[in-house]
Amino acid sequence: MERLHSQFHCIGLDLLGFGDSAKPALRYDIATEVDFVRQFVVAKALPPAYIVGYSLGGWVAAAYALAYPAAVKGLILVAPAGIRDDSFCGRYNHLRPLLWRTPIVDWGLHVLRPLASQFGQAETIKKFWQIRRELLANPAAYSFLVDRLRPEDAIDTVEQLIHQLNLPTLVVSGDRDETIPLWHSETYAKEIPGAKLVIIPGADHALPQTHAEELSRLVGEWVRSLDADQI
Repeated sequence: MERLHSQFHCIGLDLLGFGDSAKPALRYDIATEVDFVRQFVVAKALPPAYIVGYSLGGWVAAAYALAYPAAVKGLILVAPAGIRDDSFCGRYNHLRPLLWRTPIVDWGLHVLRPLASQFGQAETIKKFWQIRRELLANPAAYSFLVDRLRPEDAIDTVEQLIHQLNLPTLVVSGDRDETIPLWHSETYAKEIPGAKLVIIPGADHALPQTHAEELSRLVGEWVRSLDADQI
């Protein structure tokens, strides 16, 4: 946004349960986040706009465009989640104990720290401790993980519907993304008619943090090209 605000009117919305938005104790799902975005758009009387969604935000952006296509001029999906992936459970099995709301886990991590240091694993324990603190402090992320640790719980993915999207779409992903595998972005690009896929070499999932300059350039050039075509 720092790189684009001089060219475009940019709005950064914290989704429900994230950032400075409210964090009610509820079961978070995509429909809840889409409704939250819609209430914001209506309250601000915003005209049709380009929506940029990153990771989970990309999932929400795609679902919002499916629900309210007339309110979206175009989609920019950055390393988007939202594609059914049953291997998710296996990839995050090691996080299950970190989601237990019991002081026993904190005690166990504390006990392991000196042992881990002797075996060169101090950074690993520190990382697990930080992940646990962040998850327990973020009800939305906690809910999404807990409620999707079984394949049958992933019932609101969008890959079966995105072929219905009839709007300009830019999909950006890193070729070293281990959080949201590249094939998720490739699925979006394949299923959305006319979608453009850009793969950034050497980039992992943290595109907004590590490749902000390139990402903002891609977004700016793409939006300007579309607006020029409409003049």
